Parts: sequence; structure tokens; C-alpha cells
Amino acid sequence: MSGQNLIIYKFNELYQILEELGLDLNFKITYTDNENYLSDSIKNLNNYLVISNKKYSAIDNQFVLDNGPINIFKLLEKINIEFLKLQFNNQSKVKVNNYIIDLNSREMLTRDNKLKLTEKEINTITYLSKSDKPVSIHELQEKVWSYQSDIETHTVETHIYRLRKKILNTFNDKDFIISEKNGYQIK
Repeated sequence: MSGQNLIIYKFNELYQILEELGLDLNFKITYTDNENYLSDSIKNLNNYLVISNKKYSAIDNQFVLDNGPINIFKLLEKINIEFLKLQFNNQSKVKVNNYIIDLNSREMLTRDNKLKLTEKEINTITYLSKSDKPVSIHELQEKVWSYQSDIETHTVETHIYRLRKKILNTFNDKDFIISEKNGYQIK
């Protein structure tokens, strides 16, 4: 699990202990007690965890260690579990244009709005977003709907029509899914 960054914030005692063990740990450890430095540091990091001995509301990806003493192996286990949770949550969010698609909660999000989607709608959006050319109705039937010989093309067209209408009503975006002569596309 390379690329993991453990930032100890205003908890020098823990930093000293982990720094001594640093060669045996599979994450980079840094210490800071400066909030501005912390903010600047995490802007450029994807995989980080901030450990402190009390909760700070302005900090994301925070693990609070406020009930010590703790066995060092239990602590390392908890840290690794927190990194796994972060990795799971990061993998569940897909950025499509100006939207975040949360695969776990089946929501399409912007800073101001969120839209609940069905599993087929999520699958349609993610499939279309991965293609750099228009996707035919036949291909959507096969890949998203697991093609059934009795499915009619208007089923796919109706689903996309309704999805486009939901997106228009929630986000006022009429150009999210574009209808081309060869099929549908998200640009």
C-alpha cells in the first residue's frame, strides 16, 4: 500500500513513537502543528489520513486517537483500516464532467444539488462516460441491459429520455447526455 500519507496533527508524542518505527511502516509520516501548512499539504495528496488527539471540524480524513494508552499493533491495525475505508470511499466516487457520481449511494452530486439514481441509470452514465464516441442503442442493450433478444430499442430510449429529464430538472443541464445520429454520448 504505497503512497499512503499519515499526517500527525498537534500530537507530537505519537509522532515521536511512529517516527522511531518509521522504517517498518508502509506509509509516509509527517508532523505539523500549523493549520495552514496542513491545508497546503493535503491539497496535493490523494491518499492521506490525519491523526490527532482531538476532533477538528475543518479537517477531512481525520482519525482521532483520544483514548490511550493503546497497543502499538492495535494502533497500526486501526490506521490500516482507516486507509482501507478511505480507499473504498474514493473508489466509489466517479467524476463525470462537473458531477460526482457516488456509486455506493447511487447519487449524482454537485456542490449544490444531488439526484438519486437507479442502478441502471448509474450503469448507463458510467458506461457512456467511458466512451469517447457515441454509443449505439444496440451496444447499450448489450452492455448495460445485458441484452435480451426480446428487449425493444424504445426501452433504452425511454430510460435515457427519463434520465435526461431528471438531470435537466435537478441540475438544469440539457447537454449532459447528447443524442447523436450514431447513439448517445457524454462529452
